[in-house]
Amino acid sequence: MDPDFTDDALREVIPRLRRFAVSLTRNASSADDLVQACLERALSRRASRQAGTDLRAWLFSILYRLFLDGQRRAQRYAGLLTLFGVGSDEDSAPSAEDVVMTRSALDGFNQLPPEQRALLLLVTVEGLSYQEAAQALDVPIGTVMSRLSRARKALRALTDGKVVRPPLQVLK
Repeated sequence: MDPDFTDDALREVIPRLRRFAVSLTRNASSADDLVQACLERALSRRASRQAGTDLRAWLFSILYRLFLDGQRRAQRYAGLLTLFGVGSDEDSAPSAEDVVMTRSALDGFNQLPPEQRALLLLVTVEGLSYQEAAQALDVPIGTVMSRLSRARKALRALTDGKVVRPPLQVLK
């Protein structure tokens, strides 16, 4: 049995997984479902985990792939989902300058594509190295560095009030 794949290790990473899932889904109940599916998959496939890999990065990788699968599935059923559209609940921001700046930054963050949001969260909030983030997202380290650079640039532009159009995405 893997020494770092214990109940305590899993319990320790759950809040981080949930925070990452909430940032991706923007919905607490969907995030909880995503974390549960991630843990279920990790437990059922623990034997496929490569020895020596970071448990946290492996779990983030599973969670991110499950999120992407859900997004693809949602796009296929987009016609049905529009029937159950959820309205945005914008709270009125207090007049304090710090709160307004924070809300602006968060709004800008929410406008970023999911790939950039995920990368910013893994590197800046969760403290993963570029290499660990590359493993979690299953992309080359150079892609991590360029996406992170573009994400930071776009976030700066969005918080300065400029509209940033996302670059064209190359589909395989």
